[in-house]
Amino acid sequence: MLKGHQTWVFESNPVILASAAVGGPFEAQGALAKDFDILHDDLWLGQESFEKAEKKLMEQACETAIKKAGLKKEDVQFFMGGDLINQIISSSFTARTLGIPFLGLYGACSSSMEGLALASMMVDSKFALNALAATSSHNAASEKQYRYPTEYGAQKPPYAQWTVTGAGAAVVSQKGKGPHVKAATIGRVVDMGLSDPFNMGVAMAPAAVDTIEAHFRDLDIDASHYDLIATGDLGRVGHEIAADLLKKHGIPIPEKKFTDCGILIYREDQPVFSGGSGCACAATTTYGHFMSRMKRGELKKILVVATGALLSPMSYQQKETIPCIAHGVAIEMH
Repeated sequence: MLKGHQTWVFESNPVILASAAVGGPFEAQGALAKDFDILHDDLWLGQESFEKAEKKLMEQACETAIKKAGLKKEDVQFFMGGDLINQIISSSFTARTLGIPFLGLYGACSSSMEGLALASMMVDSKFALNALAATSSHNAASEKQYRYPTEYGAQKPPYAQWTVTGAGAAVVSQKGKGPHVKAATIGRVVDMGLSDPFNMGVAMAPAAVDTIEAHFRDLDIDASHYDLIATGDLGRVGHEIAADLLKKHGIPIPEKKFTDCGILIYREDQPVFSGGSGCACAATTTYGHFMSRMKRGELKKILVVATGALLSPMSYQQKETIPCIAHGVAIEMH
């Protein structure tokens, strides 16, 4: 059901039947390591390229989530996947392995909540019994595509972020036990004129604020409705700007309740500049850490607002600014 201008309310309470988070060696040293299902000690994952390694990450996340749900691949009607590699090949090649009808998504780092929102809509509308949503990213593959290959040793500014190597997946079902997806607010593209490809957290902050504001307005609620509100990967600099913008818009969120997946995923002493980023940032934090906390009873209602910078190497080279988007999904544990 559409509520307000841009929010879906899922009346049948689609269930996140199971989820999985897979990470790389740097994530294994991070603050949320215990919430991953699989952690690798090799950035290559035994593959011939970083891109093939990322495909393996997504395959493992999907297969683990399906197994934890007690299902077989044949029990899942649709797979929605997205990633950062050109033509989302990590997702499409994973779909080739899974053999599940596939819808490819690209929302940059907002793809995790975009996929979860669409999977929930499919289940809520009875067009699927079970739907799978997944995203992935790989630090070395993303650096090579968007900036410079890691082996170049290029210098970065302190507001830059570290792309998470990992993948997250969730199985959404019509019935079963688990957290319920209650609503999803689909974001608008917001472009504030920034063009620095290292400064994506700041570029994405206004889009996150726009979606949070729309979510509260459409559902006629405020921050008190949630135990936790998390943005996807604004990092420390972008998160601070988002908090300031929310205050200016008359939507203050208590500091202890407002966080960012890019801040949570790594330890403070890890050299990640402003924090984590990438499709896997919100995906692994949500499908690993947040789901674990909800099942332990520490969180009952959360809003995850995954953020995405919709630039490409071509747009940057043509001096375009960075359009950004954010999708918010409300999850509740009964």
